Amino acid sequence: MTKPSSKITRKPAPRRITRLDDGIVRAKLPNGLRVIAKEMHAAPVAALCVWYCVGSRNEHGGITGISHWVEHMMFKGARKYSEADLDRLISRNGGVNNAFTWLDFTAYYETLPADKIALALDLEADRMVNARFDNREVARERDVILNERQMYENSPGFRLSEEIQAAAFKVHPYGHEIIGYACDLQAITREDLYTYYRRYYAPNNAVIAIAGDFDVRDILGRIERRFGRLKPAPQAPPVNASEPPQKGERRVVVRGEGDTDYLALAFHAPEATHADYMALVALDSVLCGASGLSFFGGGASNRSSRLSKALVDAGYAADVGGGLVPTIDPFLYTLQATVMSGKKVVEVEERLWGELDRVKRDGVTRAELDKAIKQTRAQVAFSTETVTNQAFWLGFSEVIADYTWFTTFLERLMCVSPEDVVRVANCYLTRDNVTVGYYLAQGKAERSGR
Repeated sequence: MTKPSSKITRKPAPRRITRLDDGIVRAKLPNGLRVIAKEMHAAPVAALCVWYCVGSRNEHGGITGISHWVEHMMFKGARKYSEADLDRLISRNGGVNNAFTWLDFTAYYETLPADKIALALDLEADRMVNARFDNREVARERDVILNERQMYENSPGFRLSEEIQAAAFKVHPYGHEIIGYACDLQAITREDLYTYYRRYYAPNNAVIAIAGDFDVRDILGRIERRFGRLKPAPQAPPVNASEPPQKGERRVVVRGEGDTDYLALAFHAPEATHADYMALVALDSVLCGASGLSFFGGGASNRSSRLSKALVDAGYAADVGGGLVPTIDPFLYTLQATVMSGKKVVEVEERLWGELDRVKRDGVTRAELDKAIKQTRAQVAFSTETVTNQAFWLGFSEVIADYTWFTTFLERLMCVSPEDVVRVANCYLTRDNVTVGYYLAQGKAERSGR
């Protein structure tokens, strides 16, 4: 197969270009495709990330897991590039590629030497509209995904999370796991998959984020030449479901194999664009330690965090962590603990609530908050330093809000005050707003205290 030429041909850049700060340019093609590009010349590398505004949030009963399944099918070949071509050509040209499905989106990315990025543009444009969905491949991937789900079901963390989400959400589609329910995965047809693909995979439902060693006008010209001729699809149906406020504590108990019990508390939390979101980021850093923008980056040690001192150092838990996920609609802030052998889950829960009540009652000091923010800033720097991470976060932000959600993240975090932290703790970390989950290992139920 002939590889696309890496030679740059000058051409007028796309319409509606906005040049922003920090080398970022934003554009929109006439077919609705949004593009955000950032020049980074530290290394001769470029990263392309194509985002589709579709994830498990767009699913309903009967087709749960279909977004993730479509992601699998996108690697099974299109009109120009076969399944074998995709990985072979990327690898031969010194690159890496992958994809992932999330609550609000599905994303595909390639990182390559900068002079080979035309290959990524070509193959992504091909599968945006020309994916094959061969019947035999659909059947194979059904088995692959069902086996994947079976593997997850062997994980206490997955089983507990699935039950908590289902209990926490009565209306909104955030209530099911991304992989979907086995009964739906067994029933979804090739036509279901292809119809879903045609509905959501189109330039007017996508964002291209690209970062690396290129001239931004040249790269925008290439994108327009390759993607500008693709036809938009009819407007995808909006997600109008709104979860009603929770008015009382909910509890789930999961029993299964293993030697270790687990505890999770999931509180309804606001969407990423809400005014309280950054104060919750700061609160999470105080309670559990800094994690930064950590889809790709790592987190810092949380040994000095409040919950680590109260639960781990005191011998109640082997580890403790928090999870605040930026989402389009309100989701969950989750606190998890691995129960120490010899301790009861109810004891760990009581101690955790005691620490939350202390924050709500006594607040946090300016020095404690400054330390948490400083650690978060370091983690953000670590998790956004590569071209791949820059492309990821620019595209991610454009999907859930706009690019400024990412570029102003630290600035907004620095504006959080101790009073803000106390306010959101009292607002969201309440017993009427929580779903409590216990995972009780077989043979330990009698020691749970419940």
